[in-house]
Amino acid sequence: SHTWFWNLIQDDFKSGNIDLDGCIRLLEKMQITFDEDHLKHIFKKTIDKQSGDIISMDDFRAIYRALVHRPEFEELFKAYSIDGNILPNGQLLKFLAKEQFQTEADETTALEIIMKYEPIDEVRKRRQMSFEGFIRYMNSNECSIFKSQHRSVYQDMTQPLCDYFISSSHNTYLIADQLMGPSHLWGYSSALLKGCRCLEIDCWDGHNNEPIVYHGHTLTSKIPFRSVIHVIDKYAFMSSSYPLVLSLENHCSPKQQEVMARCLKSILGDKLLSSPLGGETDMTQLPSPEALKFKVLIKNKKVGTLEQSMLRMEEDSVGEAEEVSDSDVQSDDDNSEDMSPVRPKSPSKRKSDRRSSPPPQKKLKVRKTKIALALSDLVVYTKSQKFVDFEHSLQHQKCWENNSIGESQARKLARVSAPQFIAHTTRFITRIYPKGSRMKSSNYNPQDFWNIGCQMVALNFQTRGTYMELQDGKFLDNGGCGYVLKPAFLRDRNTTFTPRNVGAYSKPMSLSIRLISGHQLPPSALSKTNKADPMVQIEIYGVPEDQARKRSSVVKSNALCPKWNETFSFNIQVPELAMIRFCVEDEVSLVNKEFLGQYTLPVMSLNTG
Repeated sequence: SHTWFWNLIQDDFKSGNIDLDGCIRLLEKMQITFDEDHLKHIFKKTIDKQSGDIISMDDFRAIYRALVHRPEFEELFKAYSIDGNILPNGQLLKFLAKEQFQTEADETTALEIIMKYEPIDEVRKRRQMSFEGFIRYMNSNECSIFKSQHRSVYQDMTQPLCDYFISSSHNTYLIADQLMGPSHLWGYSSALLKGCRCLEIDCWDGHNNEPIVYHGHTLTSKIPFRSVIHVIDKYAFMSSSYPLVLSLENHCSPKQQEVMARCLKSILGDKLLSSPLGGETDMTQLPSPEALKFKVLIKNKKVGTLEQSMLRMEEDSVGEAEEVSDSDVQSDDDNSEDMSPVRPKSPSKRKSDRRSSPPPQKKLKVRKTKIALALSDLVVYTKSQKFVDFEHSLQHQKCWENNSIGESQARKLARVSAPQFIAHTTRFITRIYPKGSRMKSSNYNPQDFWNIGCQMVALNFQTRGTYMELQDGKFLDNGGCGYVLKPAFLRDRNTTFTPRNVGAYSKPMSLSIRLISGHQLPPSALSKTNKADPMVQIEIYGVPEDQARKRSSVVKSNALCPKWNETFSFNIQVPELAMIRFCVEDEVSLVNKEFLGQYTLPVMSLNTG
């Protein structure tokens, strides 16, 4: 293997020794992942022994080994290797069965791994694996804690839309906080590239009859609606081919709503879904993500029925608007827990007026909203419908009408009437959104609402933190396509499941996790070199009785290769809803911890081995 290594690196050393940049380039060429802080530290230690800041081929080999040859891998390799240097096909197969629990693995499986990961030609030709090949296999996606089958779409995508959890974003255009933050188009493209399938767009009247997008009554910057739709057109299906819902938070006059409708039609073209599939207006259930592939759906208030829309489309009615009174609709996010009420602003006493006078009572809010028919007619399967109560929905709501409920009201409903809430989400798409008083765009815990089957749990994608990490982790599942099939007990209309009383729906799983070691963890911000005092926290999020948190011990002064060798056990009643989060923190002091990194994934996507 030495010859292999020298052959690989000699070109880079043709003109003599190499410096740090050369070392970085060479590692990149060899496709070795490394953390620059750790590399710099090891490089510095290597050159401290001599003069100058360049290294020889021997030095490079030592650096390569320090970064790549993990002792934990070596122990494993030696345990299965016959002579400590080579792993024959049959021994690799033993390793797969015993350590990785791949009971269905056979000679072919082992051979495929050798062909894919063994870098040394003569070893590969003998159908064997060297330590170098073993390292490459251990560092590959196949050995990731995330099941490789779940990296692509594997779920049934032919069920009605309301049977899926749908990745959803709130105030998508905000990158900083809600009140002062710049609104950037980057907010849309980054959310779409993360697989988000429901974007919120807050629309207001702009100059020259051009609608604009910003967070109303606040100081966030304004972007033309047209530009937002261009960005959406470009990025809509880059990460997922399943339908994208644009949730319009619409404050525009009918005249500018017409401009919006024209924009949507002209820019999105065939991607825009503007009439029911197969012209069917009498639906008893929503179409599936599969049937709506590559389509953009508009979520907004709507006037009248689908049949009326279809007839109007044939007549092409321009310039018409109809009134919808607030008893039928309410703008998604303007219930009492949101921003201040809309009032005419007299420039002179606008500020004081808003503070001093008492907030208007709820019943004053019956306001007539005018909706341009041109925009209304683009709403097909996602009509925004004011939520009255569960009984009212059961009696009157159509399957293509969706409710948006603010987090505070939703939390209360989940507490006092979980069975009705779940019965509701088995039938209707329900969107939850953060309360407007979260000025810093903080998030709420989405798990509480996934537990009761809410499809669109909208979070502020621009705000990092545990709750956004849960969102990212949940939607890694099913190929990251933004749609995750709900468990059967949240799809069945006769379900008796509730998060606090799982009853017969429990499928207990005992989970044992051995925390072995870390490798190239981010050093602490306080460290002048590459040190940290890392500890690992393992958390389970799920139904209330599954919530759990366990901590490892602290390893002092080592971020390059800390070793724990600790085992943690969890009993999980409802694994289908459970998420697991690994969080690494640096213990600065007993009361102060610095976040170093985390990884969150669904418990059902955990790989064995």
